[in-house]
Amino acid sequence: MSAIAVETKRTEYRAFAEIESLVRAFEKAEIARDDWNHRGHLTVACWYLLCYPAEDAVERMRDSLQRYLSLRGIVTTRERGYHETITVSWMRLVRHYLAQTNLDCSLVELINGLVEYYSDKDFLLRYYSRDSLMSGEARTGWVEPDVKPLP
Repeated sequence: MSAIAVETKRTEYRAFAEIESLVRAFEKAEIARDDWNHRGHLTVACWYLLCYPAEDAVERMRDSLQRYLSLRGIVTTRERGYHETITVSWMRLVRHYLAQTNLDCSLVELINGLVEYYSDKDFLLRYYSRDSLMSGEARTGWVEPDVKPLP
């Protein structure tokens, strides 16, 4: 009998160093565009919200995303690139998650739980209609949710 190994992409962090390395690589724009994903966004958002006051964390996330995109040669247009409403909404959701969660655990456990809880990339559509969220206005500035308020 022979076994065929199936490689699966691991979705959970195993060590603090993995998380710290991801944040540092993102800040230096060393993560390939295809590897910069929803999990990474949530991880960095959580890191910033744990390390900085909420307003500073949002500003740092905004600046870091814009710098990353710029260094990767991604120009923000109406269809792609930096999106203000998505960024601020996710920061608010992560902050809410942190406020509602027992923080008596390791950072690895905390972020793995956060990533699992918000695994649906379309989670924001619980608060926004697709048209509103994908509008040019939402990309360039803050737009309030039109389905239900964010927590």
